[in-house]
Amino acid sequence: MRTLTDISPASVKARADQQGRNKGDGPLAREVSDVTRQGAAGASRAHESAIKHVTGRAAYIDDLQAPADTLHVALGLSPVAHGRLTRLDLEKVKAAPGVVDVITIVDVPGHTDIGPVFPGDPIFADDEISYVGQCLFAVAADSHQAARRAVSLAEIEIDEQPASLDPVAAAEREEFVRPTHVQHSGDWQAALSGAAHVIESEQFVGGQEHFYLEGQACLVQPTEDEGVIVHTSNQHPSETQKLVAEVLDIPFHAVTVEMRRMGGGFGGKETQASPWACIAAIIARRTGRTTRVRLPRAEDMRATGKRHPFHNRYTLGFDAQGVLQGGDITVIGDCGYSPDLSEAIVDRAMFHADNAYSLGRARVTGHRARTHTASNTAFRGFGGPQGMMIIEAALDDIARRLGEDPLTIRKRNLYRAAEEHGIKRDVTHYGQPVEQLGLLHDLIAQLEQSSDYWARREAVAAHNARNPIIKKGLALTPVKFGISFTAKHLNQAGALLHVYTDGSVMINHGGTEMGQGLHTKVCQVVARELGLDLEQVRITATRTDKVPNTSPTAASSGADLNGQAARDASLKLKERLFDFAAEHFGADRGGLDREGMRLEGGELIAGSGEAERRIAWGELVQAAYLSRISLSEKGFYSTPLIHYDRETAKGRPFYYYAFGAAVAEVSVDTLSGEYQVDRVDILHDVGDSLNPAIDIGQVEGGFIQGMGWLTSEELKWNDAGRLISDGPATYKIPAFGDLSPLFNVALMQGHPNSQASIYRSKAVGEPPFMLGMSVWSALRDALSSLVDYRLCPRLDTPATPERVLMAAEALRQGADTRETQHAPA
Repeated sequence: MRTLTDISPASVKARADQQGRNKGDGPLAREVSDVTRQGAAGASRAHESAIKHVTGRAAYIDDLQAPADTLHVALGLSPVAHGRLTRLDLEKVKAAPGVVDVITIVDVPGHTDIGPVFPGDPIFADDEISYVGQCLFAVAADSHQAARRAVSLAEIEIDEQPASLDPVAAAEREEFVRPTHVQHSGDWQAALSGAAHVIESEQFVGGQEHFYLEGQACLVQPTEDEGVIVHTSNQHPSETQKLVAEVLDIPFHAVTVEMRRMGGGFGGKETQASPWACIAAIIARRTGRTTRVRLPRAEDMRATGKRHPFHNRYTLGFDAQGVLQGGDITVIGDCGYSPDLSEAIVDRAMFHADNAYSLGRARVTGHRARTHTASNTAFRGFGGPQGMMIIEAALDDIARRLGEDPLTIRKRNLYRAAEEHGIKRDVTHYGQPVEQLGLLHDLIAQLEQSSDYWARREAVAAHNARNPIIKKGLALTPVKFGISFTAKHLNQAGALLHVYTDGSVMINHGGTEMGQGLHTKVCQVVARELGLDLEQVRITATRTDKVPNTSPTAASSGADLNGQAARDASLKLKERLFDFAAEHFGADRGGLDREGMRLEGGELIAGSGEAERRIAWGELVQAAYLSRISLSEKGFYSTPLIHYDRETAKGRPFYYYAFGAAVAEVSVDTLSGEYQVDRVDILHDVGDSLNPAIDIGQVEGGFIQGMGWLTSEELKWNDAGRLISDGPATYKIPAFGDLSPLFNVALMQGHPNSQASIYRSKAVGEPPFMLGMSVWSALRDALSSLVDYRLCPRLDTPATPERVLMAAEALRQGADTRETQHAPA
């Protein structure tokens, strides 16, 4: 199994060499130029903070030094899911030892609603209580322990009311946080009536806790000009700047937000890191003292939203070959109590209800149900994984109906260059053409061969025929994931580049580093453009006073957007230096060829052959400074082409698609429901990789996190709406023992991005997450063997051993599995 635990230069180079051998043309596919040997974009290099990570020197929010009189905040949270706050007596809290300040909704000087897109998120509850864990008040004390003790002294009375915890029932009552949206292509009813076969089913897809290693945390310092400096573990510093300013009723420029690194985010710090910064900022301004907030794990899990659970339904028609003719798909997202980002998340679930397949004439409907839980929010994939699950379930079901292998049915339904019933089979149900179809088909064919799929299928069938208890399952599932923010205005980025007189370079951009290697890739881009060793380029913390109005680091767009902005700054500076060099050095050295200039190997090179001139980078920079040439530049980038019209439900919401596929093999004990993953093979498309070592790490990590979502990570609420899986003892993320002993990961070679992305690379943050669907499909395959593959059981997620056992028992009893499992409230 390949991992990124060994970060030595030798191990990174070995990984690069392996990728080159996979392509068949030497170490890292022609890694022959000086720029790649120097570690610039395209080369495998370790994460820029890797040594700090493994030695413990990487500073996170709780590691930051603060003044001795720093205040510590604890939160008073609602113990009920729904009701009216009738009494909140905090006199004993205020009198408690060490307490300096206590605030509620009446102490907020500015806006009290901090909804990120739409209103609905009060900083503190005022009257209505909407979920267990909603913030009622905050206590600031001289120590964290004193603040927590004081919180328990509050006298709270709530007129408790019944809580709505079932999103399906909420949808039936039309209790939505945002309006329903519908996408369609062609006459779906005619497709169903004219189909040779019709199949229908439903599924429950569970949510997921972000379980970042570093919890929600911030440190806020008051400044002399009535503003604040906010240090926060945060994916969207500019949004936090805006909300803090609005809560304090001060201009945006009075708030500076700084973020060097996060100990994980996964979407959970895109919008839901801001409330704690707002609370700390209010206290910091009221007291004139630095203020720290850090949420204990259980409070963090209760107070913050999760990946949206979904209830999906489909009715699909198909022909005798299993090819989809069309049908009706409905997705219901459990949004919690407020909109947060749910409009876009359910939209993306709808956009990805096709995954890699042509739906034909289809209607896709998305509901955004309101329930009395914490407002669910962004999570790696942003709704896309939940949407993909419905079509993957359907294709497994169709395969069993027709007695075909699921891979055969999947391949027949892939997007392809054809037209049927006026529907182009290479265009999605929302009107976007699917480009690089050859890549999609080639990738699956290559993985099919390299994983020995068909030979293993025969071996699995033979094993299952002779073993009545331990059943094996095998599945290959593809991924087609759209890359861009579906909110068009977010597809922009800025960067700030400085070159100092010793030749060293500093780059700042609007993206945030949460362990995914974004800063490393941006440094590599600058090094490549300026022809420098990577060690000569350094990154700084993301700050709103350096690059303003930034977008969140989300939607897999970090490297695409910020890499292009950094490249834009580098190109502008490079052109300025070329103009200067042609005039300055050409005047006294016989002239320089401006058109042929390039920066390479730490030198400016002009001309060729005997006329070639080389000027050291340091000499060039010094000369430019002495001649009063600016050595600083800003860059900007906005993604072209993208658009989407919600009125017509048509457009091009994505700049391009990233593809991938995984093969998973599992063994299931059908008497206990316990199972293990025996082998995983992955082939993933990243275009021309910016950093193969980091990209492989993202593929590995994304797959494992996706597998955890679909198998072990179960969120449980009691009947009163209280989250009871609120810590590592009750919520199980994948551990080392859950990994497959055979774990083969490769990057697709020879297929650069068809769009003009940064160096023709492709995003790699979110797409690999959905590769985990192969494990879930393999579990269904193993269970199907209990009835000679005549039926495919309904298997809601997470597919815990209990659910697997119930599915096995239902098959043995010959029950209709569409009715045996019911999603929990």
